[in-house]
Amino acid sequence: QVQLVESGGGSVQSGGTLRLSCEGSGNTYRRYSLVWFRQAPGKEREGVAGIDSDGATSYTDVAKGRFTISLDNAKNTLYLQMNNLKPEEQAMYYCAADPMKIDKRPPTLSTSDYNYWGQGTQVTVSS
Repeated sequence: QVQLVESGGGSVQSGGTLRLSCEGSGNTYRRYSLVWFRQAPGKEREGVAGIDSDGATSYTDVAKGRFTISLDNAKNTLYLQMNNLKPEEQAMYYCAADPMKIDKRPPTLSTSDYNYWGQGTQVTVSS
């Protein structure tokens, strides 16, 4: 079992910056794939960026160049640096994890591939 706790959400203006954190506990000695997802009201949950314990990363097109995912294995903490945020990116942001799989590198960004989820942290972007 893995427990995930997100933090770092808040309110920013369009063009602003936030860094989200996701601290893991439990069976963190295993190698994992970890992904940031987001869900706006009335919309489906969508992947944003992923990273695995060996450092392979994946990004959606909208995240490339503005968002950076990173993992501090010593602290069991996942990060998402978000720059130049847009109002349409206002959502609840979730981190998710699942044991790393050789045939799914870099990490997929599909919700169905992840079994461990945090409770989410709200990001509000005003125009």
